[in-house]
Amino acid sequence: MNDRIRVPEVRLVGPNGEQVGIVPIAKALEIARESDLDLVEVAPTARPPVARLMDYGKFKYESAMKAREARKNQAHTVIKEIKLRPKIDPHDYETKKGHVVRFLKAGDKVKVTIMFRGREQSRPELGFRLLQRLADDVEELGFVESRPKQDGRNMIMVIGPHKKKAEAKAEAKAERAAREASAGSDETA
Repeated sequence: MNDRIRVPEVRLVGPNGEQVGIVPIAKALEIARESDLDLVEVAPTARPPVARLMDYGKFKYESAMKAREARKNQAHTVIKEIKLRPKIDPHDYETKKGHVVRFLKAGDKVKVTIMFRGREQSRPELGFRLLQRLADDVEELGFVESRPKQDGRNMIMVIGPHKKKAEAKAEAKAERAAREASAGSDETA
């Protein structure tokens, strides 16, 4: 930037993107001072290097704001975990399945862990069947990201959502707004 550019000549680009041409560095710095702008090297590897006239402080501010906006719209993928046992009661299974459904609707991944104790470890097919059943039950909301695999005393499977986190958030927001609108119309009636 400005006096730190150490080449004899540069290809100069004006403040509005117009080509000025190849000029000596002294003349480029003079043009920059006259127009009250900074001379910024944008392509140092080109022959000759490309330099542009711009307000560098404004450029840095705008790029920081763009980066901040991009971070704000970014969705963080969260892995939720549900733990089951091979001998689970039907009602308990439905409750746990409800949690998995809720997590997948919210756009989160779900790690399903089946814990084996004692002699249950000799029957891993019970856990495998339970995980398959769960995967089949939530098939319309998510897909099996990693197949069931034995890990010591546990069997683990990861289910990923079909919808991205941002889509799920937008859909939930629209659904909430529709619910509030219908509740408001019910009160006036």
